[in-house]
Amino acid sequence: MRKIFYLIKPFIPRSLQISVRRFLIKGKIARFSNIWPIFPGSEKKPEGWIGWKYEKKFALVLTHDVEHKKGYDKVIDLMNLEKDYGFKSSFNFVPERDYIVEKSLLQKLQENGFEYGVHGLYHDGKLFSSEKEFLQRAKKINNYLEDWGAVGFRAPAMHHNLDLIGELDILYDLSTFDTDPFEPQPDGVGTIFPFWFNSTRHKNGRYLELPYTIPQDFTTFILMKEKNLKLWKEKLDWIAQNNGMVLVNVHPDYINFHNEKSIEEFPVHLYKDFLNYIKTNYTNDYWNALPVEIARFWESNFGSRS
Repeated sequence: MRKIFYLIKPFIPRSLQISVRRFLIKGKIARFSNIWPIFPGSEKKPEGWIGWKYEKKFALVLTHDVEHKKGYDKVIDLMNLEKDYGFKSSFNFVPERDYIVEKSLLQKLQENGFEYGVHGLYHDGKLFSSEKEFLQRAKKINNYLEDWGAVGFRAPAMHHNLDLIGELDILYDLSTFDTDPFEPQPDGVGTIFPFWFNSTRHKNGRYLELPYTIPQDFTTFILMKEKNLKLWKEKLDWIAQNNGMVLVNVHPDYINFHNEKSIEEFPVHLYKDFLNYIKTNYTNDYWNALPVEIARFWESNFGSRS
């Protein structure tokens, strides 16, 4: 079904795509209330758990997937917004789509204490269509990883085959989630903690998987049309209570910085309110870490990659 959808997707108006997805998700919410937004058992601590760095209550990882040029053009605004609130994050870029990833932008992110990674190759839904296709694309993705000096990856649309992802020269991957029955590939990993994945293909033995644990912004604010942060706050509070990893994926493409009317954007104040909620309610309780910092911490405390 996914293959068919991505074949016909270019011919379906965006407004119709969103309307259909809104209709479908409405019927699923009650049906999956027993596993979403909280998956029972996902709070179980990793073996040998010693806690987070600096003895913080939970880890906070802010990530952003830059889908199109309109999102690319908002990267600096989003970076500055987070800096103003005292946060840092990681941006994942699509190497070959409708924008050119400039080295000067990557350098600016790095100079400001932010991180960046690779987000697929074309974002066309075909990355895992076959092993042959993935292996062909993996060569180019590895070239971009090396050229950019990046160590992290996230597949478009959260499609994933963790063993195949092991072909990439990465330290960590961000292509999964604890629980999300509304994703095209809805198999969650059932944990709010990072974990090593032992790929049969990875030349370094394994890589760290960091699942997102807060419902996606597009799902929450565009498809479900939530007007407040109730869902995000409740999930964040539960993760903090269980000393987990709060990992959120916010797309600059969907943030409305200028109060313009759009069916696929949400007002920027929602993200500001989220950051402010964390600062106000968990002042000294969180470790705002980049994905690479989580990976290095895991290497030091929960076994090396090999």
